[in-house]
Amino acid sequence: MTTPAGSGTGFGSVSWWGLSPAVDLQAESPPVDPDSQADTEHGTPELNVLLLGSVDGRHLLRTLARAALWPRRRFRFYVLENNMEAVARHMLIFCLALEDPEKMGLQERSETFLEVWGNSLLRPPVAAFVRAQAGRLARLVPEPDRLAEQLPWLSLGALKEGREDQVREAAVPAAASPSFCLHAGLAAQFRERDALEAVFRFWAGGEKGPEAFPMSRLWDSRLRHYLGSRYDARRGVSDWDLHMKLHDRGARVIHTSEFRRWRDTGVAFELRDASAYHVPNRTLASGRLLSHRGERVAARGYWGDIVTGPFVAFGIEADDETLLRTSNGQPIKTAGEITQHNVTELFREMAAWGRPRAAQGDPAQVQGDADGSPEPAAPVPESFAVHFLSLGSALTLHHKSCYKGRFQLLYMACGMVHLLSPELGACVAPGGRLIVELAQFLVDLRQEQLQGFSTRVGELAQAAGFAPHPGARRSQTFARFYKAGNSAPSHKDPAVGSGTPPPGVLAPPLEATNPPPEDLTQPLEGGTPPSEPLKRPSESQASLLEALVPPTGSQTPKPESLTVPPETNSPIPNF
Repeated sequence: MTTPAGSGTGFGSVSWWGLSPAVDLQAESPPVDPDSQADTEHGTPELNVLLLGSVDGRHLLRTLARAALWPRRRFRFYVLENNMEAVARHMLIFCLALEDPEKMGLQERSETFLEVWGNSLLRPPVAAFVRAQAGRLARLVPEPDRLAEQLPWLSLGALKEGREDQVREAAVPAAASPSFCLHAGLAAQFRERDALEAVFRFWAGGEKGPEAFPMSRLWDSRLRHYLGSRYDARRGVSDWDLHMKLHDRGARVIHTSEFRRWRDTGVAFELRDASAYHVPNRTLASGRLLSHRGERVAARGYWGDIVTGPFVAFGIEADDETLLRTSNGQPIKTAGEITQHNVTELFREMAAWGRPRAAQGDPAQVQGDADGSPEPAAPVPESFAVHFLSLGSALTLHHKSCYKGRFQLLYMACGMVHLLSPELGACVAPGGRLIVELAQFLVDLRQEQLQGFSTRVGELAQAAGFAPHPGARRSQTFARFYKAGNSAPSHKDPAVGSGTPPPGVLAPPLEATNPPPEDLTQPLEGGTPPSEPLKRPSESQASLLEALVPPTGSQTPKPESLTVPPETNSPIPNF
């Protein structure tokens, strides 16, 4: 079997990294209006941003890192994902970014981030860090008071509001240590906090041994199933996708050798000798509903990207343009080198956010250096907060008065575009902005599909009450809009290029029916067949096809009528 081009299945059903360069959300938001935006308690204007499917926190980190370039604001980020593993990765990444510099140096933090974020295999010291942090977070999640004391920037309050048919946790004995968030039927009455705790406990080593998540075997199985008869020619397929697609779409700095290595092994950033990477990266584990011999079962596997890689988020743009220079028509730096530089600089700028108040002094005062010249006041951790919203709550946010007209900026990844509606648009303030990722760097999509998706995004934005932003330069990677209302955009936003996968790609796929190779998944020990409500993500698959091939008239294809592409066929667990 050969996977047909244009199926979009290479990106998988779960997104672990973004397929668009990190952007400064302040640059995308409306200008500060002191009269309407001031926080009465602190006297500082607030920026409220709603992000759907941002996945890895890159936009939040860049916004905080560049905060010193803008007038002081208090940031309120509201993050909505479609799986609890993504929420857990957000939390782990922020804990790493805000780690005390005295405990972990800048270089160590940067290298640890790159491995945890983008590598299928880790070095033992990095794996030990993940286990330690996961154990700590697993203990904090069930205790809101301790969580607020130790991580004041984090808010999980909205997760408690999730309906039980949105909770995606498997009901298994405690000894089995379930590792991912799946519905487990009527026997499981856990809420989303319990699901989040279960994810951290698996990362912390709740299931011992490499067989709990044999990443190398799972990666190769995904690759074999995706390529089919082209597997033996995978080097040629890799080179074609890189040179004829990614390079042509603006990612010329990705080098052939690093791209081939990632396609073969899942290791994108090889910062040490290759033999040092051998511990499976459990943060890339997730679960899927499978149909096996007429029964619905839960299985763990790697369901993420195997075609594009984590090079786009930090590796194809740079503030230091010397990194993007070419010699004889070839880039002098690889995407891996640019990524390492950008992440290091980002963490250097983020250091001020992690320092305790006592070490920063009074943030209202301007400090001076040895020469007496003023320096910007260091921001304090209380100046920003990350609120994680309940899974599936995008369709109900407008029912709560606290969210109506609250957000100055709405950010949507391609995998969440199907949720763009007038109801969601009601949560954006008049004159607010909408930025939508397009599918520029999803190599499985043909050019006509990319154009069709961009057109569909414009139609959905218009129906939701947005109009194209007149000040934005045309971009193939972002679509920018503003909310028609009392105020219109008064300044031009800098154009920032980027891209991500289409709607259904980031959401779990339809219930699978045809089994691929047995070694593609790992069974969830003691798992209970999931119950019906988990079929909800199938709407995302429908929206993907609807966006690429818009239906005629007002007819919308139903999820049941969709044909499941080969990649989403059900793997059989190894019982």
